[in-house]
Amino acid sequence: MDLFAQSAKRRQVGQPLAERMRPRSLGELVGQTHLVGPGRILSDLAPGRAIPSLILWGPPGSGKTTLARLLGETLKADLTSLSAVEAGVKDVREAVAKAATRRDQFSARTLLFIDEIHRFSKTQQDALLPHVEAGTVTLIGATTENPSFGVVAALLSRCRVVRLEPLADAELAGLAARAVEDRERGLGALDVALDAEVATQLVAAAAGDARRLYSVLEVAADLARRAAGDAPRAQITAEHVAEAAQGKTLLYDKAGDEHYGVISVFIKSMRGSDPDAAVYWMTRMLEAGEDPRFVLRRMVIFAAEDVGNADPQALGVAVAALHAVELVGLPEGVLPMTQAVTYLALAPKSNRALTAYAAARKLVREHGALPVPARYRPGSTALDRAHGHGQGYKYPHDFAGHYVPEDYLPDALVGTRIYEPSDSGFEAELGARRAEIDAAKGDPAGSDAARSDAAAPKKADPKRSAP
Repeated sequence: MDLFAQSAKRRQVGQPLAERMRPRSLGELVGQTHLVGPGRILSDLAPGRAIPSLILWGPPGSGKTTLARLLGETLKADLTSLSAVEAGVKDVREAVAKAATRRDQFSARTLLFIDEIHRFSKTQQDALLPHVEAGTVTLIGATTENPSFGVVAALLSRCRVVRLEPLADAELAGLAARAVEDRERGLGALDVALDAEVATQLVAAAAGDARRLYSVLEVAADLARRAAGDAPRAQITAEHVAEAAQGKTLLYDKAGDEHYGVISVFIKSMRGSDPDAAVYWMTRMLEAGEDPRFVLRRMVIFAAEDVGNADPQALGVAVAALHAVELVGLPEGVLPMTQAVTYLALAPKSNRALTAYAAARKLVREHGALPVPARYRPGSTALDRAHGHGQGYKYPHDFAGHYVPEDYLPDALVGTRIYEPSDSGFEAELGARRAEIDAAKGDPAGSDAARSDAAAPKKADPKRSAP
């Protein structure tokens, strides 16, 4: 940085409000008391103190970059910053080489801050690994994504992951009030006023993001100042905040942690029979730009996995909603989506399709390809019949109740139960039907009458064989 750039930085020329209002010490930091409060991992820091390599994981505007800068200043360590979007392996190696020189010549520690570290490739992260392990640099990585997905396991194991939380409404309101009054770094020179009701609107627009709070406040204050003209005091109004905010930007990365979090709670809301929450989370995804077909595919899966035969119509409702949205598109498509999601949320639930498939899969993997019983093989040719194929097969429609007391599983699995109907919704009726059939097969709980009725042929055809 040359002398002119240093002078401009001191005078805060061209810097946005968010940059000007950054805390100058850990004592000024708002929020994250679980990290910097008394007895916490980043409390009681002093020059020269060693800290572990850290991965700062949190949403935008929660203070990741600010915290990294404050750590460098508090520890009197050199802070080298790289952006994962712009830096490559060469930049990493150069930063590490300079850190090694400072350590060897001046016994100085280096904090290597990498913003958006989850965007680093595996090769770039592997290039960091030996230097973090050797202590040449103390890594401070910042990410908005779950580090388990974006940071390689070897590097992650050498770092302490700390979670930064969105700022609370009261904390954001305090930041706004401080910025309005601060004449040195804030908006005090503009002589603007912000009442409590408008501050609440401003905080809602920020949604836990301090950077967005400052951005909206700065534009709203400028609008208020221009509207006031030569008046000594300018009042920031709700209209100014609405104009500055231009609609709330929803936190939702379609390939990241927030994406998985929202779709997870959406499914859990339907499973928990909460139509209000299910519609809310569906709307969050759609308003953030999620492809409606992604949401609908999850609903189709849910209809089979979590509702199943407790309400056989649920699958049809979900598939119909998918077809409807493909036909009419958005915005009208939100109506069949809302109809379907509320139906699925309130439908009786059963996961027996899931458990039945899992049980059958386990048997297939344990026993391999068990042979088909000869009586159920097609007896189409003389050779087939000579081997007993199709011999002894009973055609169910020729018997009372349209079933026969037989077991169609491989001989080694006869008597195995895979599908157990639940007592929920229509599946309770299927359970009663299953009990009737089991009784006819000779289940101890069944009756002799049921067995004899099922075994009595209606129109036995001695020429009929397996198809």
